[in-house]
Amino acid sequence: MSLPSVAVAGLPAVAVVGRPNVGKSTLVNRIVGRREAIVEERPGVTRDRKPLLADWAGRSFTIVDTGGWQPGGQQLDRLVSAQARRAVEEADAVIFVVDVTVGPTEEDTEVARLLLRSGRPVLLVVNKVDGETREPDAWEFARLGFAEPWPVSALHGRGTGDLLDALVRLLPPEPAPVATVEEPGAQPALSVVIAGRPNVGKSTLFNRLIGDERSVVHDLPGTTRDSIDTLVETPDGPVRFIDTAGMRRRTKEAQGAEYYSMVRALQAIDRASLALLVLDASEGVARQDQRLAERLDAAGNPVVVVMNKWDLLDVEGRAKVRAQVADMLGFLSYAPALAVSAMSGHGVGKLYPALAAASEAYKRRVPTASLNRVLASAQSSQPAPRGARVLYATQGATDPPTFTLFVSKELPASYLRYLERSIREQFGFGPTPLKLRVRRRAS
Repeated sequence: MSLPSVAVAGLPAVAVVGRPNVGKSTLVNRIVGRREAIVEERPGVTRDRKPLLADWAGRSFTIVDTGGWQPGGQQLDRLVSAQARRAVEEADAVIFVVDVTVGPTEEDTEVARLLLRSGRPVLLVVNKVDGETREPDAWEFARLGFAEPWPVSALHGRGTGDLLDALVRLLPPEPAPVATVEEPGAQPALSVVIAGRPNVGKSTLFNRLIGDERSVVHDLPGTTRDSIDTLVETPDGPVRFIDTAGMRRRTKEAQGAEYYSMVRALQAIDRASLALLVLDASEGVARQDQRLAERLDAAGNPVVVVMNKWDLLDVEGRAKVRAQVADMLGFLSYAPALAVSAMSGHGVGKLYPALAAASEAYKRRVPTASLNRVLASAQSSQPAPRGARVLYATQGATDPPTFTLFVSKELPASYLRYLERSIREQFGFGPTPLKLRVRRRAS
C-alpha cells in the first residue's frame, strides 16, 4: 500500500514556543477565543503540536501550540522539544513566550539562540505583565537578541490586541483570491478517532497511518494530553485521523489536565464517523478497554478493534487474546479485530480497507422488499417464541442503518439479536452497528 500524503492547509502558520509553564497555552486560548489548549499550573501539560485556526483583523492563520522547549533534558523532554523545533521549521512566524515573574533564564537564552538561527521572524512576548508596574521588567529580556519585547497578560488579555496587530504584519502577503469551482462528487473527509487506554500505542499507530512523526511517542503512559488530528489523502478519499489522550479511569474520577484530556477525547469520539479501538495485545483485554468499548458502541459509530503489539505474542498468547476479545468485547461482535504492530507497520495496511468497508456500510440503504424477504426467511428457519411475528419492516435511516420492525407481539432480546445477525449477514453490513426499533401492532 502506498504511503498516504498529509494535506496541508494554505494558511500561514504561527508557532508559539518557549520553555515550560510560561503561559503558551493560555496565550493560544486567548488568541483563538476559546479554551482549546489544556492549561494547568504545572509544567509539561502540553506535549504535542496542536494546530488551531485563528483570525485577526480579517486575516486567517494557523496557530500551533507546542510543548515546553527544554534543550537537553530527559528523553521525553527531548521528544517534546523536537516537536517544538519542527513547529518552528514549518512556521511563517514565531511567538516566543517568556515569563516576566521569573525573568530571563538559561533555558530562555538557549531557546533564543536556536530561534535566531532559524531565520524565522520572531515576536518576543513577555507574559504575565498584569499591570503597568510590571512593564519595565519586560525590558530585561531585550538581552535575548530580539527587537522590542511585547508585554502581555495572556490570562487577562492585556496587550494581546497590539501583539496580534504586529503578528499579522509579519505574515506573508495574502494571495490574491482565485475563483474555484467545487468538484462534482468531491468526498467529505471521513473522520476516524483513535481511542484506547494509556500506553497501548495510539500515537505510534497515528504516526504510522499519517506517515509523519506528528505526535510525541514515548513509553511513558499519558504522553498525549490533547486530541490531535491530521487530514490524509488515501486512494479511497480523504481521512481525518484524530489521536486522543489515553483514558485510564472514569471522567468523574479524573482531575486537572487529565480531566480535560478525557473530555476532549470523549468529544472527539462523539464527533467522529468511525473509531479505532486500540488494545495492547501484550497485556490482554483490561476492564478499562471494555468500558471504553461500551462508550464507543454507545456513540453509534462503526468500530474496528486494533490488537496492537501482536508481534510480541507467541501462538498461545495470540489465541488467548482473541478469546478475551470475543468474551469481554462480545457486544462489538460486528466489529473486525485486526492484529497489527504499529511499531513495525505489520498489518496496518489492513486498516484502510476495513475503514472503507465500515464507512460504506454505515451509509447503506436496502430495498424494503429485500429486507422483508430476508426477515421472512429468518422467521421461517427459526420462529419467534410465543407465536410472535414480524409483520413488516422498513429502513428508516442510515448513519447508522436503522430498521423499524412492526410486530404482532413483543420479541425477546435474544430473537432481536438473531434478526439483526440475519440482516447483517444477508446485506453485508460488516463492521457497522445496526439499530432495530420495534413497533407493536395495536390490538
